[in-house]
Amino acid sequence: MDYKKVAEEINQALGEDNIQAAAHCATRLRLVLKDSSKVDQKALDNNDAVKGTFEANDQFQIIIGAGDVNNVYDELIKITNVKEASTADLKAVAANGKKNNPIMAFIKVLSDIFVPIVPALVAGGLLMALNNVLTAQHLFGPQSVVEMFPNVTDVASIINLLASAPFAFLPILVGFSATKRFGGNPYLGAAIGMAMVMPDLVNGYGVANAIAEGSMNYWHIFGMNVAQAGYQGSVLPVLVVSWLLATLEKFFHKRIPNAFDFTFTPMLAIIITGFLTFIVVGPVMRIVSDGLTDGLVWLYNTTGAIGLGVFGLFYSPIVITGLHQSFPAIETTLLADVARTGGSFIFPVASMANVGQGAATLAIMLLTKNKKQKSLATSASISAMLGITEPAIFGVNLKLKFPFICGMIASAVACVFIGAFHVLSVAMGPASVIGFISIAPKSIPYFMIGIVISILVGFVTTYAYGKRHMAVFADDDTSKGEVAVEINEDPEAEIIAVQDEILAAPVKGTPISLKEVNDPVFAQEMMGKGIAVIPEKGIIYAPADGELTVVYDSKHAYGLKTTHGAEVLIHIGIDTVTLNGEFFETTKKYGDLVKKGDILGTVDLDAVKQAGFDPTVMMIVTNTNDYEAVEVIDTLSADGNQDLLALSVRYEN
Repeated sequence: MDYKKVAEEINQALGEDNIQAAAHCATRLRLVLKDSSKVDQKALDNNDAVKGTFEANDQFQIIIGAGDVNNVYDELIKITNVKEASTADLKAVAANGKKNNPIMAFIKVLSDIFVPIVPALVAGGLLMALNNVLTAQHLFGPQSVVEMFPNVTDVASIINLLASAPFAFLPILVGFSATKRFGGNPYLGAAIGMAMVMPDLVNGYGVANAIAEGSMNYWHIFGMNVAQAGYQGSVLPVLVVSWLLATLEKFFHKRIPNAFDFTFTPMLAIIITGFLTFIVVGPVMRIVSDGLTDGLVWLYNTTGAIGLGVFGLFYSPIVITGLHQSFPAIETTLLADVARTGGSFIFPVASMANVGQGAATLAIMLLTKNKKQKSLATSASISAMLGITEPAIFGVNLKLKFPFICGMIASAVACVFIGAFHVLSVAMGPASVIGFISIAPKSIPYFMIGIVISILVGFVTTYAYGKRHMAVFADDDTSKGEVAVEINEDPEAEIIAVQDEILAAPVKGTPISLKEVNDPVFAQEMMGKGIAVIPEKGIIYAPADGELTVVYDSKHAYGLKTTHGAEVLIHIGIDTVTLNGEFFETTKKYGDLVKKGDILGTVDLDAVKQAGFDPTVMMIVTNTNDYEAVEVIDTLSADGNQDLLALSVRYEN
């Protein structure tokens, strides 16, 4: 790579004297721009050295890649004379003069709380959907499956038990996650959640009836009658209780001597929170929660198809703002009491919106002559159809604008249709073409018709508009990328350069797909294919024999060139570069030769989490294009010696 040339091209694309501050991390340039409207996005997209761009937290980020980004950054600094800054300095510059948005901050908190427990809710939701298939009448005939085949009745009973557990004991899950997010001991949060669903209490779903019938039991405390009411399926009460518990715990930690802290802080935090929960917080927040739920149901019933159409029109723009991160909390509330609410209208709308954006991206795949854009549109459209829309929205549709609008229109039309037939979900699941598994059985046919409508409208409107405006796909937009690919295509050179290889896990923990990582650069595989690991221990291992090509002062990332030619990036945590090496230790330096299983460094996972950072470790093969396949070997567990990724060379005759 000609670093100076790349830096000059990037500076030209950004606009003359448009960089206010600049920093870089292991993979990307991080820039604060004076005016983002001056950016020539087309020039950046067609630059072979640029693997992708996106804007977040008031920073314009340009993905270059490990080992190259620091050299491009140095040249960019020389050209622009912009003062070098740390990522922390850059964050301060970006935030300067901007007021914190309390709404977005609140949504971020909800997202942090609910994202970890969503898998449990999705598992319960899909099992609930399966139970509905087995027990619903008029789905496969006048009788349900269990009525037609009585021998599966007990199977359905067990499935129903497993499906109901995450929602019946929801306060335990939320208590654990929320208390952890608020800085308290998550196990104390789980304990207070358990107290809220104890069998001695009146079941939360029957509290209203118990009060109306006069059968509610009461504690008599200091002259007050305190209802022995449970909080099964509750969300809002346990959120407030968790915040109160964490606040009390931190209060006592600061004031009780170390010799007594371990013993008395948990006890005091639990007993005070417990009394306040049943006397004040719980009853008040139950009223607020019931009012919110009833209000949403009223809004849906009142506005009907038109209201749902408006929601569907703006769902994708809501995703861009991040406001959709608050929806799991609302949806969980609706699903926790399906008997009263009928289900959730949010999931069907999300499905229509996702599929509409995917269909628009599919049309672009057929229209464009740009190889880079066609490749991205192909994978992004499939991803969107299966419920992950970020690659489609940010990588294709928003850049061209009209596909995004066509996807919005498709969603609106489809949502009007499903609104007319009152399509509701009875479980959480994938908001996609296979989302029918979470829909009330009687509404599945209407849901699938809505999906077809969204696909047809999104695809046809995008394709028709694109055909009339072929200038968008002019040859000069494609020539640079296509020529570069053709010149560099040399199968023989690829065979010589790399060999088949197995990479071990860089850390002990639970492997997850890169697409689940909360960072678009890694989730969209802009840097290459690989895998992520939710770490259990903070020891980082070398995944193969090779030479360290990147070791940053911030100690949060390593680059490794293996003896078989793989270029591997190990990135510890999301945005942890801003910690400037705090909580990290490294035992290696640039140029060191390492063996598979050698310890590269360590990280204090608890401290990273307490500082508010996601500690997920990513292992990326940055020269993915040199391989026929980069495949995950094991997704169940990982340790520092366990094989995790298989790299297969592309052999051609």
